[in-house]
Amino acid sequence: PEYGLPYFNSFSVVLNALDNRTARNHVNRMCLAADTPLIESGTAGYDGQVEVIRKGTSQCYECMPKPPQKTFPGCTIRNTPSEPIHCIVWSKHLFNQLFGEEDPDQDVSPDTADPEASGDKAGESALNSESNDKGNVDRVSTRLWAQSCGYNPEKLFTKLFHDDIKYLLSMDNLWKKRRPPTPLDWKSLPDVVAGCSKDTDATGLKEQQKWSIAKCAEIFANALQNLKRRLEDRRERQISNFLYWDKDNKDAMDFVAACSNIRAYIFGIPQKSRYDIKSMAGNIIPAIATTNAIIAGVVVLHAFRVLTKNFEDCKSVYLRPRPNHKNELLVPEKVINPPNPKCYVCAPTPTAIVAVDTNKMTISQLNALVFKGRFNMLEPDVILDSRGVVLVSSEEGETDEIDDRILADVEVRDGAILKVDDFRQSYSLTVHIAHREKPSDDDKPDEPDFLVVADENDLKPKEEKEEDNDEAKPSTSNGQVNDVIDDDDCVEIDVEPVSVVDEVAAKKRKTDDVSKDVPTPKKRKTEEKNAAAADDDDDDEEDDDCCIVDSVEAVAKKSPQKRRVRQSTDDECQIVFDDGDDASPAKKANSAN
Repeated sequence: PEYGLPYFNSFSVVLNALDNRTARNHVNRMCLAADTPLIESGTAGYDGQVEVIRKGTSQCYECMPKPPQKTFPGCTIRNTPSEPIHCIVWSKHLFNQLFGEEDPDQDVSPDTADPEASGDKAGESALNSESNDKGNVDRVSTRLWAQSCGYNPEKLFTKLFHDDIKYLLSMDNLWKKRRPPTPLDWKSLPDVVAGCSKDTDATGLKEQQKWSIAKCAEIFANALQNLKRRLEDRRERQISNFLYWDKDNKDAMDFVAACSNIRAYIFGIPQKSRYDIKSMAGNIIPAIATTNAIIAGVVVLHAFRVLTKNFEDCKSVYLRPRPNHKNELLVPEKVINPPNPKCYVCAPTPTAIVAVDTNKMTISQLNALVFKGRFNMLEPDVILDSRGVVLVSSEEGETDEIDDRILADVEVRDGAILKVDDFRQSYSLTVHIAHREKPSDDDKPDEPDFLVVADENDLKPKEEKEEDNDEAKPSTSNGQVNDVIDDDDCVEIDVEPVSVVDEVAAKKRKTDDVSKDVPTPKKRKTEEKNAAAADDDDDDEEDDDCCIVDSVEAVAKKSPQKRRVRQSTDDECQIVFDDGDDASPAKKANSAN
């Protein structure tokens, strides 16, 4: 709550130098909501960039799609890891299962649905026996099991690195072509690092040393207890019911590093130092001091420009590892890139501030009183912007289990941003939540449950454009009406000294009646030059489907692989005749002449 919208509103400019996409997305959205200029920067080795994000003027961080982050199959992470990164991802999932927000897709127990293990009778019998005996490898929530044993380090270690591994060994099909894992016993852990002696391991910086398995188990136990105390403290202070993994938090990083190395040892995978694991877990590219210094200098220069309102000179700047053709290492953009009109984050959307008591109001009350009652929505879909959690769904029954939960329990607190859409009314709205203590009914019985601050004109659905179902409207350019060909095929045009007249009447939209009453100059010229052809095809209906073009002489031919229309710079409409179509009446008339 202390870092909500009012916090970002208190700054004249925000300088960003974060190291992960999730954090950048959050700061980007908060600065847009607060209408505070943001200077976004980053480096990757010898590369770097600086860009100024200003609402309504320049692109935001999410205007352009980012390359997708690499993901790994769940069965590989849970059953058959083969690389250090697999063990690191598993350890981060384990952190979330024990302390973070639980996600079914981040389960760490053996995957019984692994297709590679299908038909494995040993695995099936083990599953049946465990489901009956309710042993350690029970198919219950990992957190519930950990809470039931008080986060006991020995019991957790035995479950994760002994019992679960023995269960994996019972799935014989997985180990026909792989090295089988080795279960570990808490009371007899090796005190050496695989592949090197103690003397070799003791050299180097502390964070770059590799730990023995016994050392990993000790660090695992200490980190586990420290994280448990942190979680209990946050619950007592009613801050949150879970922790967030942060590579810069010592206990969280120690926990992931220790678990990663223990699991790597079990599967015969090379172990890594804490330093290496931190880089891999945080998706970090090692920094270069000179690159960071140059980018930091550019950030400060842009900050001066923002503070002096000189936004015209706040163009994006890129640092390249090698000079370009102009012998420049720092390459600025020529213009400020405008916002993407289709960006889900910064596209113009009506905004409202809703003040509610987040410690008393439930999700169902917020939906009934505010979204349906005050905003007159029919079937709203509500998403908590910072986490992507669906709070209200137009799909019946999808969010019934959280309808009665208090807003604060689902992280809807002061400063939270909700994205609201009502597709039945083409109605989109961004709602900023402000916490407001509601007085008791005895003190102020007439006090409303909520307050709304917004422009009344914004709280209305968009008027849907009237469309004729029988006829589709053509696209226009510079006031002229053009024919539109609704054809999935593309055609390549090669310039040859042959005049072409084509018609694709069955596959295009009809032209608006305006084109009949006010013909374009080019069409009049065409009609005069081809009067003879028009006489042969004289009927009551005016044929506006054909267009003979003198300025472009071309013949259409199919390309065996790719067919595309090359657009002309002028506004004339060209209809290209495909070899596979029937000849138009006008073309037949010309050929007869």
